[in-house]
Amino acid sequence: MSSTPTTPLVSGEKAGRREQILTAAAELFAQHGFHGVGIDDIGAAVGISGPALYRHFRSKDAMLGEMLTSISRYLLDGGEAHAERDGDADEVLAALVRFHVDFALTHPALITVQERSLANLADTDRRQVRALQRRYVEVWVRVIRAAVPGLDQAHARSAAHAVFGLINSTPHSRHLPDDQQAALLERLALGALHAA
Repeated sequence: MSSTPTTPLVSGEKAGRREQILTAAAELFAQHGFHGVGIDDIGAAVGISGPALYRHFRSKDAMLGEMLTSISRYLLDGGEAHAERDGDADEVLAALVRFHVDFALTHPALITVQERSLANLADTDRRQVRALQRRYVEVWVRVIRAAVPGLDQAHARSAAHAVFGLINSTPHSRHLPDDQQAALLERLALGALHAA
């Protein structure tokens, strides 16, 4: 069984400065758009010169590619870990919803970058991100169908995408403290899924 990763950006020996750079870049890309941010802006955000970033990433495009690939892999690994846990189908579904809600509330900039900048990825990175995303959706389809008997794959897939839309709207619609927002999103998501 896989375990939930601790960070959506980088792991293992790559952590540290690279994660700091990707986190700063995500915030800047979310605020100003991918094309509105220069390498010097990212460097300034982490206290180094723009050209010094090239020791860590070959380009701004490579930075975006690693950022979106890493968060897609993080969601897939975490989703699979929750889907494989012991418990009844409703508990597993609730844990999967909670996992995605937690991601959305703790990493709103990454959701915004994903929404706005996917088209800016190099073809190879875009194909990899899309493949990881499709696998994550299929984890949800499997868990939803176990918890909502009689739901076919097409309806479960549509329900998963609808719930992603609900949860991923949080960067644009946060009006409550995180704990209350999380509880609300979880109730709404589970209610919608069980009504599908």
